[in-house]
Formats: sequence, structure tokens, C-alpha cells
Amino acid sequence: AAGAAHASRRDRVAAPPRDCRAEPRERARLVARFSRRAAEPPAANMHTYWVRLNAVFFYGLNVLLGLSCCAWVSCFQQDLNFKWEGPRPVVDTVGVNELLSLRAHGGVDRALLSFDLRADLTPAFHWNLKQLFVFVLAEYDTPSNALNQVILWDRIVETEEAARLDEQNIYVKYALIDQTNELRNTSVNYYLVWDHMPVTGRLFMDREQGSVAILPKEYF
Repeated sequence: AAGAAHASRRDRVAAPPRDCRAEPRERARLVARFSRRAAEPPAANMHTYWVRLNAVFFYGLNVLLGLSCCAWVSCFQQDLNFKWEGPRPVVDTVGVNELLSLRAHGGVDRALLSFDLRADLTPAFHWNLKQLFVFVLAEYDTPSNALNQVILWDRIVETEEAARLDEQNIYVKYALIDQTNELRNTSVNYYLVWDHMPVTGRLFMDREQGSVAILPKEYF
């Protein structure tokens, strides 16, 4: 009996714990499960026509954005005149030809006039420019306002041929109207302004002063 008890106690000590025996089997089961998952093909909905179309569309947008930036950068030096040695737009004449009237109208002063315009804006054109918005600007100061700006005439220029401006005695499209009645005996500066409208890139304006004229002291 003593020998049997001793053998039973020795067997209990020598036998490994149940958890230790089960651990290799559990590890093998987990490895097999994850191996099956890795071997499974991807879900079919990851490669539908809509997913492929979405990828192609946004890839095309990225390419278009990159090309647009390249187009803008390629003309950046010319637009900003940064160490640019090429020709620049030339404004020869922007001046009043005839002052037709200066009257008070509805509590404000209004002047009607004609002017002469001669300029060559063809150097402003390049392959990234869509069009120019050209206008004649009257600028002056009065006791009521430190800066007054009034557009008298404008034109959209879409080709280099149309960018050669040579006009005589043009009647203004928009009257020179002051906010108050302070146009009399006022010095007015006349500018030619052209607004660059590129295919891609930023909008910006250039201008050149043409002439200065003083309006009469009295209405007529």
C-alpha cells in the first residue's frame, strides 16, 4: 500500500499541468486560423467598376492639378516682371480729347468727355493667358474722399491683334460722376489698366498713367 501511494504521488508530480499540455494545441489552432485568413482572396467589392472609376477620376484630377501648376509657374517670371528681359506693354496716349459737359445732376457732379487711346498690350499675352480686361480709369481726390476711382471705358481683349489699341476721340461708356458736387477745378489722373485673366493661376492687374487734366471751375 505504501509503495502504491508513493507511485501515485510520483505520477502526480511528474505529470505536466493541463494548461501546459493544451497551450501548444491552442497556439497551433490560432496559427492555422490566421494562415487561412491571410490566404483568403480579397473581398470582391474592393475591385468593382465604381471603385476603379473613382480611382481613375481622382488620379486624373491630381494630374490636372499638377499640369495647371506647371502652366502657371512657366509664366510666373513674365507676369511678375521678375528679371524679365522681354518686351513689356507700352502705353503711349491716354488723354482727354474733348470735355463735352460738366453739370450738376441729381445732387452730384457729372462730366462727359471723349479721349484718345494708343497702347500696345501684345507683350502681355502668352500661352497661359485667356484674355485681358482693359479699362480707362479716372482717379482724383476731393475734400470728401481721399481717393476716387471711376471707370470711363472698358473692353475685353482676347487676341494679340486686338491688343494693339489705337482709338481717336472715343466717347466714354460711363460718365465721370462724383459722389458729391466736387468735380469742379479738380485735377484728374487718367490711367490705362489691364486685368490679366489666365487659363490657370492668379488674377492681377497692371496699369500705366496716361495724362493729367484739370476740370473747369464752372459748370457748362
